[in-house]
Amino acid sequence: MSDNSSNSGFAFLAGVVIGAAVGAVAGLLFAPATGEETRNRLVDKSKDLTDELQDKFEDLKDTVTDVLEDVKEAAQTKLEEVKETAQSKIEEVKGEKAES
Repeated sequence: MSDNSSNSGFAFLAGVVIGAAVGAVAGLLFAPATGEETRNRLVDKSKDLTDELQDKFEDLKDTVTDVLEDVKEAAQTKLEEVKETAQSKIEEVKGEKAES
């Protein structure tokens, strides 16, 4: 995953959350209700948005963890390949010296 796609994914997620928050607040402020009802709605909506944001963050964290595990596994595989190739070349050079 490149830095660019990570940044654009985060920017999109941030935009969705901010847009939802602004929409919810605007809807509550322009709805005909008493001050107490409006405050209660704002508290409820803020709790809902906090929960939603926490869920999205957990999803993002899981995705990043999966990607990091994949990268680690690929790096370990490549390291083993390099070790095997190096060992093969060492044995090949030793064999050529022994024949000389």
